[in-house]
This record gives sequence, C-alpha cells and structure tokens, in this order.
Amino acid sequence: MDLLRWPIVGPFLRWRHARTSLQLLFLAAAIVVVLHGFFGPDIASANLATTLVWVHYRGLLVLALLAAGNLFCAGCPFIKARDWGRRLHAPRLKRPGWLRGKWVALVLFAAVLYTYELFDLWSLPLATTWIVLAYFVAALVVDLVFTGATFCKHLCPVGQFNFIASMMSPLELRAGDAATCASCRTADCVAGRRSPEPARPLVQRGCELGLYMPAKVGNIDCTFCLDCVQACPHDNIVLAPRVPGLELADTRRRSALGRIAQRADLVALVVLFVFGALTNAFAMVTPVRRVELWIADLIGTQSEAVILASLFATSIVAVPAVLLAAASWLMRVLTRDPRSVSALAMRYVYALVPFGFGVWLAHYGFHLLTGMLVVVPITQAAAIDIFGQALLGEPLWRWAGLRPGAVFPIQVGLLVLGTIGALGVLTVMASDDYGDDAGRAIVPWALLILLLFGAGVWVMYQPMEMRGLGIGA
Repeated sequence: MDLLRWPIVGPFLRWRHARTSLQLLFLAAAIVVVLHGFFGPDIASANLATTLVWVHYRGLLVLALLAAGNLFCAGCPFIKARDWGRRLHAPRLKRPGWLRGKWVALVLFAAVLYTYELFDLWSLPLATTWIVLAYFVAALVVDLVFTGATFCKHLCPVGQFNFIASMMSPLELRAGDAATCASCRTADCVAGRRSPEPARPLVQRGCELGLYMPAKVGNIDCTFCLDCVQACPHDNIVLAPRVPGLELADTRRRSALGRIAQRADLVALVVLFVFGALTNAFAMVTPVRRVELWIADLIGTQSEAVILASLFATSIVAVPAVLLAAASWLMRVLTRDPRSVSALAMRYVYALVPFGFGVWLAHYGFHLLTGMLVVVPITQAAAIDIFGQALLGEPLWRWAGLRPGAVFPIQVGLLVLGTIGALGVLTVMASDDYGDDAGRAIVPWALLILLLFGAGVWVMYQPMEMRGLGIGA
C-alpha cells in the first residue's frame, strides 16, 4: 500500500508545493506566536506564545508522530525562511568536521530540557517569543553558511527528538522496486534532478540529509520533506505503512548513518530521549521539590541552577549508566555472550525507545488534553485587544480541557502501550541474536523495562503543575 497512490491524499503529497503549503501554515502560526508574545498580555495562560508553543505544539507533535510520522519537520517554517534566504545568498561551505554526528544537537537537546525547567519557560511569553525568533535566526545563519541541511541533521534539538520518536511512526518513505534503483545511474533521490540542458542546472534538489533511498532504513534523519519523491525520475518512491518500532531491531547498515548500534552519538541521544522523558515529567510533579531540598542539603548550596543541574546529571547520565550496565552485564552472564557490556548496551538500549515515546505521549498529552481549549478564550481576548470589540464573543475563560483525573487513565494506557512495544522490540532483538536462548536473554532488559514502567506510572500519578490552563480553570 502506497499513500502516494491514494485518491486526494496522493495527488496532494505528490504536488511539488505540498510541503510549502504546510510550511506556510506553520509560518502563519509562528507569526501569531511572535506578535502575541510581544504585544499580548504577560500572563502565560492568556498569551498565545506560551499556550501554542508549550501546550498545543508539543502535544500535537507527538500525536502526529504516533499517527503518521515526522509531519512537523516536513512543515518546518524555519526551513522555509532558510530557502528564501538562499535565493539571495547560496551557501558554499561544507560542514566542518567537528559538526559531524549528533553530539552538538545532543547537548542542545539537554540544554533545552534544563533551561525549560530552570527558568519556567512555560510561564514566560516574552522569553518563549525570543526562543522562536532565535530558532529562525539559527536555522537561517547556519544554512546560509553551510550546504545541505546542516541545521536539521546536526544541530536542531527538536529535529533530533523527532528523528528518534519517528522510529515509532507507522509510515516510512522507501524505494519501491529494488531492480529499478539498481539500474539507476544518476541517484537523483539524493543528488537531485538536473535539467538536460548543456549547463545542467539543478531543477529539483534531492535529500539534503544524504539519505540514498535504496540504502535507507527507517525514519532516522528523514524529515518527510518528499524531495526524494519529486527528484526520482522513475517514480519509484513509496510512502508505505510498516510495523512501528521494528526498525529499532534492524542491524543493517543505513545510508548516511551506518549501523546505529555502533553510533555512540545516536545511542546517547536514545538515552537522553528515554530518561529525559522521565526527568522532564518528574520535574513538574510535587515530590520534585523535596528532592531538590535534599540535593541542596547534600551538596550545601541554595543555587537553583546547581541543584537542577545535579538532578539532571543524576537522572540522565548516572542512573542510565548504572541501569544499562547492570542489564547488559547480567545478559552477558546469562547468555555467555562474548560481546562487551558496552556493545550489548549500545545494541539493546534501542528497545527502550517505545517506552520513552510512551512517556512523552503521556506527559505532553496531559498538557494538551487539560489545556486544549484555552486557545479559544485567548483568541477572543486578542480580538478585543486588536479591534476594540468582541468580534469573536466575550472570552470564555473557564474553557480549558479535561480534568486531570480523567486524563490519568489515558496516561497509564499510553505507558502500557509503550511498555508492550519495548518488550516486543526486545523480543525481536533477542530472537535475532540468541535464537532459542532468547527467553533467558531478555530477562535483564525486561526487568529494566518493567522498572521504568513502574517509575513512569508513579510520576504520572503525582499531582502535576497545571501549566497552560485558562485563567478561570
């Protein structure tokens, strides 16, 4: 089944301006965020900058990844601004060697999680606005200097989150007929399609992230831009359904990535994705204050920045290192596997991705479901501020969303699904590696997954800060 061949949906996706239309929609939303962030009220629950960014955007992002794929990278307005900029100034430099891999993006991802909690960014409309503008400037400057999609592939923290989460998406762009690709001599899917004129100008760019379609495996680094669909002269690209998460167990060498179990930067990104999900959720519950006070007494400081840094270092570095090493060591003992503990950890840590995705869904879903209607009264109030009269009616400030008690069963359900997915991927991995001994091999990692599940349920059960709710909620 190929969605590019479906009625209505297929022609739209194959339309060369399909991505542009989505980007313009998101660009309009970004403009609204910036304008209301600068000129709207300085109250988080009454400003579109904070509610659209921290409530709706994050919640809809993970839902889109679950339902289809990396739609928000496909519609990224920052890249549209970059494309406009490249019409005036074409980049000439290749990315420097120190920028290869995901290490810089990994640090930026961790920094985003840390600063979000340190400065309570969800409560600061103006700061949120400046972050949005900084994103536009960063994407523009980086990609006007370096060729390709340097910002997307090596720097964008949101993009890295999407790349890991999209491994759980149900759709994938891939080559249709292998024989057609084998006979192709131009590799337009990655190099771009050129005009037959003597000067051979580029008329359609290929994959800027360097994914050669016949060797592409899964969704890592795929922004769903559909440039490969437009560039392929043989119409041999399909957008097809697949089993979500199964690519996590795939050991094949991947175009522009190599073998993911041998990529330390990708492994570290997965660790941050999984344990950062629990840390980010834990930071919004009531017991975190008691933990912070305990840390303050332990290290003898009242600096919130130091206390929070200690909490993050423990939860996303020290604890994962101990747990992953313990599970890998016990697996090695039970199976007498000659591989090192680190090699086993780098292979099997990918089994935790479904659980991590379940935590992000449960966390961001909580904010979305409890605050999904706040955009209505905020928009009504903005209309009064702009036009001086209630063109959209008086603000319905009591509109918010579901009560937390109604959301908790949904959160537990998402955690259960993530746990089942993690155990399923673990089983596939162990079956591939150990055959009949798979049952014994999965024990350590299954125990770790169940331990994380218990921690996730406990976190979601705690009283949470009601971020982004309407004034009268």
